[in-house]
Amino acid sequence: MSAILSYVLLGLSLAAPIGPINAAQMDRGLKGGFLPSWIFGLGAISADVLYMLMVYLGLVHFINVPVIKTFLWLFGSFVLFFTGIESLKGVGQLQVRDFRQSKEPLIKSYISGFLMSLSNPLTILFWIGIFGSVFAETASNFETHDLIIYSGSIFMGIFIWDISMAAISSGFRRLLTNGLIKFISIISGLSLIGFGFYFGKEGLKLFFK
Repeated sequence: MSAILSYVLLGLSLAAPIGPINAAQMDRGLKGGFLPSWIFGLGAISADVLYMLMVYLGLVHFINVPVIKTFLWLFGSFVLFFTGIESLKGVGQLQVRDFRQSKEPLIKSYISGFLMSLSNPLTILFWIGIFGSVFAETASNFETHDLIIYSGSIFMGIFIWDISMAAISSGFRRLLTNGLIKFISIISGLSLIGFGFYFGKEGLKLFFK
């Protein structure tokens, strides 16, 4: 049981650090409520599942190819810039009642979460570096069904964080004023653009290396 709990905490450690995914999920929770925020998180988790499968299949060496890493950094930069600019567009016309009636298609929330996590090199580094080494160690000491249980425990931690973020951000909507929501939207958009600059810088460093 203690081993399972440690893997749940490992999943929480992946999901909890403040970054572009948490910023975008919080933004959706404030604007659209619990469901869009939660679905956005599920999209991000789907990308995590994909990377975990790649680790299982031994494809991590492919991701480590410099050309692939450069593409991921630059594509991630594009996704973050696009999302940040979308958040900033029309801030002057935002009203609290608009957010309480927000009806963003859930499929759009899901795809946004999936693409942002898929193109996030920090997520990739976790799965290749941390989970890859944990998987190698676990595989040498445990049976296949143990690997499935421990991998599921990691996703349990991620899922707990996803629900918590959606609940917290949607709960804050009751405190919104027009000025506050405009301020949050600006900060959220600038934060995502800032991460976009960082990802772009890292991609260009690899490109010209």
